[in-house]
Amino acid sequence: MKFTYTEKKDTRSGFGAGLAELADKNQNVVALCADLIGSLKMEKFIEKAPERFIQVGIAEANMMCIAAGLTISGKIPFTGTFANFSTSRVYDQIRQSIAYSNKNVKICASHAGLTLGEDGATHQVLEDIGMMKMLPGMTVINTCDYNQTKAATLAIADFEGPVYLRFGRPVVPVFMPEDMPFEIGKGILLQEGTDVTIVATGHLVWESLVAAEELEKEGISCEVINIHTIKPLDNDIILKSVKKTGKIVTCEEHNYLGGLGESIAGMLAKNHPTRQEFVAVNDTFGESATPEQLMHKYGIDSEAVVKAVKRIMEKS
Repeated sequence: MKFTYTEKKDTRSGFGAGLAELADKNQNVVALCADLIGSLKMEKFIEKAPERFIQVGIAEANMMCIAAGLTISGKIPFTGTFANFSTSRVYDQIRQSIAYSNKNVKICASHAGLTLGEDGATHQVLEDIGMMKMLPGMTVINTCDYNQTKAATLAIADFEGPVYLRFGRPVVPVFMPEDMPFEIGKGILLQEGTDVTIVATGHLVWESLVAAEELEKEGISCEVINIHTIKPLDNDIILKSVKKTGKIVTCEEHNYLGGLGESIAGMLAKNHPTRQEFVAVNDTFGESATPEQLMHKYGIDSEAVVKAVKRIMEKS
């Protein structure tokens, strides 16, 4: 199957659209924001349900504690701020007040990864997936485009338990079907192949599809899987693929330490040891530049995926 796109949108707008729909669909949904309404695209929710919106201000730790408290009365709180401020700044509050007591809080994190771009290393977060997946009971989701982010936002409202929903700032191709149901914990086979498995998450899904098309021209058949839910991981879809191809390349906009690739490596080590290459940031902080420049410099664009596939093919 060939994937194309006719427009580009930011994934954070998919979150905003999903949240606005929830304003009508679920009266228990409450939105909280740490002074970043525009950045999180929460305006439409506020227009529809101003009585169910709380502007906390630049007090992210307080926002997490308020959200935890709201669940006691049956509310479903969606917190909104940058991924860096949604995790490292408030990790103690998430661990103690949300994860430990399994509170039904949806931690919605925008501007994740390097593609935050020009704001630089202090705002770019590359360790958040690792931090959040280590919390017992925390579901971790990293969406690839506008449509999938909107679908995920709707899906997590019906899911019981704490969720970390990660999305981004830049406009990216919209290529997933608008009507595709979002199944938490279920990967999506985007393209069948026989030579190598490419498993990607977030913005790297599209980059992997571009790479697979380039590699096909050179006679390399790539199976491409979209893993939007990093925890719980869909072991079955990955194992089925690697048993066929014998090789896997994992792709993510995150530090290779603690991310999707390490989760898959650990799973494969226990179930089906497989040769693996990592397309991820190599244990470093980012810097200020355009998203495209950063993805290229730090080796997480389609060109990097092509190189990783060729490396693993050469080792066969």
